Amino acid sequence: MLFVKNNQSLRIYIVTGEESGDALGADILHGLERKNIKWEHGGLAGPKMQALGAKSLFDISQLSVMGITAVIAKLPKVFSLVRQVTKDVAEFKPDVLLLIDSPDFNYAVAKRVKKRFPDMLIVKYICPSVWAWRQGRARKMNAFIDHILAILPFEPKLMKELGGPETTYVGHPLSANLAQFGNKDRRVPADPFNLLVLPGSRKGEVKRLLPLIRDTLVVMEERKVEFEAVLPAVDHLADYIGEAVSHWPVKPEIVLGKKAKQLAFENADVALACSGTVLLELGLFSIPTVSIYKLDSLGFIVRYMVVAWTACLPNLIVDQMIIPERFEEYGDPQALARELQQLGKQGHQRDAQLDGFKRLKEIMYEASTKPDLAASKILELAGWEKLSSNNALPKKNGQ
Repeated sequence: MLFVKNNQSLRIYIVTGEESGDALGADILHGLERKNIKWEHGGLAGPKMQALGAKSLFDISQLSVMGITAVIAKLPKVFSLVRQVTKDVAEFKPDVLLLIDSPDFNYAVAKRVKKRFPDMLIVKYICPSVWAWRQGRARKMNAFIDHILAILPFEPKLMKELGGPETTYVGHPLSANLAQFGNKDRRVPADPFNLLVLPGSRKGEVKRLLPLIRDTLVVMEERKVEFEAVLPAVDHLADYIGEAVSHWPVKPEIVLGKKAKQLAFENADVALACSGTVLLELGLFSIPTVSIYKLDSLGFIVRYMVVAWTACLPNLIVDQMIIPERFEEYGDPQALARELQQLGKQGHQRDAQLDGFKRLKEIMYEASTKPDLAASKILELAGWEKLSSNNALPKKNGQ
């Protein structure tokens, strides 16, 4: 299918504040190019978007904060950046304002832009986790969001039930290339088994989880468990993690880079992982996993607001408990060591997870057969016409 609109370029203003959002933005721009759509970009961009020619108003690392404590500490700076982005949007006059991740920041921008330009199309890419907490956010978004692009199959139905903006499921980014996860038979683990250690990608969560991971590895060694641990560190935290691990009595091998991470995932038999998107990646690799997390101080206080039965994406997508979650006081080194020991050998606990991952991949495969859905939806919302490649371009303005 082709999209046309008077042979114009699509003026798209993208606001993203994290590495994952930069990748999503780059996918959108790639999708537009695959449809032979010229685009003009304004807004924020990370390395992947910049490699395609997008420019960034400022370094997006300034927005990469997580946890209520971190957000409050940076409020004065955040307000200044919100005003800066809002002013830039007004000057750029985009066909579509696309907001990716960084919800607190992006919603502040959207509210200000919508107040000044009520007719501007504002699209949110990735549905807020209203399935997890603060479900009232769904209805409130109607005031400043026109459409949501969801990456989880159950989200459009949920947003409709909650009275939120119209939502379209466009597939998860990981579903675009399922072949990368391979089809390795993991029923029988290696001996000693390979343990993949994933403490997170943000400094706050890494700092909170490393002591728990250290103590778990110590307990496993004390129990004479035969394993080899590998920790793929994100580049921006490599030095911090390396310094912390250097003092551990039981040290995992730290590896860096995309290729090393891919190899570590391919060879892994079991994983101990920070709760987050990586759990979906582990599920697609069919790696039996235990999920862990510790909230920051204020997050711990407001944890009662959580309404979801799970925070694990594979569990949500398949609608069954596949990956066990050990949060806060339930993340005990003694219990974790025993759970990893059981998953590291052939048996019903390991098989149950592998069976769940098989169903997960079947569901994800359905979305992988329809590429560039997000780019197509943006063009449709922006008023570009869809026509068959076999048809001539329609005449415009009575020509």
